[in-house]
Amino acid sequence: MSQAKSYAAFSADKPLAPYAFDRREPRSDDVAIDILYCGVCHSDLHFARNDWGMSQYPVVPGHEIVGRVTAVGEDVTRFKTGDLVGVGCMVDSCRTCSACKDGVEQYCLEGFTMTYGSPDRQDGTLTQGGYSDSIVVSEHFVLQMPDGIDLASAAPILCAGITTYSPLKHFGVGKGHKIGVIGMGGLGHMGVKLAKALGAEVTVFTRSDAKVEEAKRNGADHVVVSSDQAQMDAVAETFDFMLDTVPVQHDLNPYLASLKYNGTHIIVGLLEPIEPAIEAFNLVFKRRVVAGSLIGGIAETEELLALCAEHNITCDIEMLDINNINEGFERMEKGDVRYRFVIDMATLKNTTA
Repeated sequence: MSQAKSYAAFSADKPLAPYAFDRREPRSDDVAIDILYCGVCHSDLHFARNDWGMSQYPVVPGHEIVGRVTAVGEDVTRFKTGDLVGVGCMVDSCRTCSACKDGVEQYCLEGFTMTYGSPDRQDGTLTQGGYSDSIVVSEHFVLQMPDGIDLASAAPILCAGITTYSPLKHFGVGKGHKIGVIGMGGLGHMGVKLAKALGAEVTVFTRSDAKVEEAKRNGADHVVVSSDQAQMDAVAETFDFMLDTVPVQHDLNPYLASLKYNGTHIIVGLLEPIEPAIEAFNLVFKRRVVAGSLIGGIAETEELLALCAEHNITCDIEMLDINNINEGFERMEKGDVRYRFVIDMATLKNTTA
């Protein structure tokens, strides 16, 4: 085993703190990685605070990981020492069910193994994530980073990017479609960039006048301030799709009214009960659909990385010293980041657990 340095959550009501723990020696199909960068996702905050009631402590968050291969197991064929690679939100699945065979491991019928906070399928130990200097992951769940891509800015593509790309691809969003992107945060700004790259006409819905120009700078064709009823009335029955990236409870009904008949409202940000309730009238009388989508499979994520490299699509980031992670959590909770913190793991070197 090798000892890893990290920052971990030790309970729901305490700040993250330095933590040293043992990473396993690589198994025959494993890749050992020195972590260079790790994005900070809102899910990390939820998990650290046990907002979903499933956290076990101590837990090292982080599932937007970019690093360099340091060792490989004897059966590894796709990677070699020195390769630049990524690890996203999952590190294993059953690999035999219909979902896994279809290349959508995120919907594994047995449940995928999360990058942190899940029991390892072989030894039962709790997986620990990317707020650390190293990680060991099965080859199947390691992603090749394309040549020329900016590594720090690419880290959030492994969560924020694939979370928005997967439903765009699944529902066939492209040229000739009008799509509304609800929310202009880490997910939302990636949704704008990717929908534009796929050829759609993109409108951002935001409650803040301050984000109008930001949305346009990120490529939005139009912006609607959703708190302005006149603006909402003007776009009634306009859109083919809504990509809903808001992570807290909000009223879906005004956005459903903005969809054409046969329109689809795709939820990617909310993991709580929908409140207030959806008015069935908004669905039944226009044959609208409310759908949900998780992350993407491994092959789909590599496809996305290639697309981003080809079109020079990256996440807008702010670099973070890991010793300031708790301040980063506070700012993220307030929406005070444009649009994703990324930890420079070099800042972990002088940290002592």
